[in-house]
Amino acid sequence: MNAPHDDTLSLYGETFSSRFLLGTALYSSPAVMEASIQAAGCDMVTLGLRRQNPAAGDGDAFWQILRDSGCRLLPNTAGCRSAREAITLAQMSREMFDTPWIKVEVIGDDYNLQPDPFGLLEACRTLIDDGFKVLPYCTDDLVLCQRLREAGCQALMPWGAPIGTGRGLMNRYALETLRQRLDVPLIIDAGLGAPSQAAEAMEMGFDGVLLNTAVAKAHRPPLMAEAFAEAITAGRKAYHAGLMQQRQTASPSTPTLGQPFWHSGG
Repeated sequence: MNAPHDDTLSLYGETFSSRFLLGTALYSSPAVMEASIQAAGCDMVTLGLRRQNPAAGDGDAFWQILRDSGCRLLPNTAGCRSAREAITLAQMSREMFDTPWIKVEVIGDDYNLQPDPFGLLEACRTLIDDGFKVLPYCTDDLVLCQRLREAGCQALMPWGAPIGTGRGLMNRYALETLRQRLDVPLIIDAGLGAPSQAAEAMEMGFDGVLLNTAVAKAHRPPLMAEAFAEAITAGRKAYHAGLMQQRQTASPSTPTLGQPFWHSGG
């Protein structure tokens, strides 16, 4: 295991110094987004392909900020409802941004935005065969994640909770099982609302955190981005250091060996 200060995230053979991936939607202005990206210290930012069209000059300030940030762009297929739709959008993104990186989302339920496991697996198989570096947004289902791994996904992005809920790690047992059973980088994506939740994920041994709403909708987004960045670093250091095991009974932190025992005379 690497020492924390040498710790880098490896995805598809490339290394990243930050384990914090930040979304670029929902900010009140491009300036606030830019300040948040800087405060996060992230190496990769996600962007929804349906949001704007850079080729048409839409949102020039937005695109200039992303170009100037130095971050790798991770386009995503947010909003897609079928494998075919996600595949088509991913292919468009490769042409627009000249990148094989793609975050694949295929939504199966409009109420909780839960990924469609069948459409997701189909899309990932096709895109990997087509040379994409696929990061699938998935649930915490072990069998689905195993199938995605077998399809060639070299990293997975299971949710902590439904998108935008801020409820944190709702199924620790399932997430711990994923960490124990899978040998690929696992990045918690969606559902985190507080830096403490990000730290908890990293303490469990997850390799990174991707979020958007918790930063973009904060009263001071850049400060919240900084708070999440520090929490992610702290959680990773704690994982390296090794957390103490929980106990059912109290255990004194001050040793009693060699201490005098006071008693009443008789």
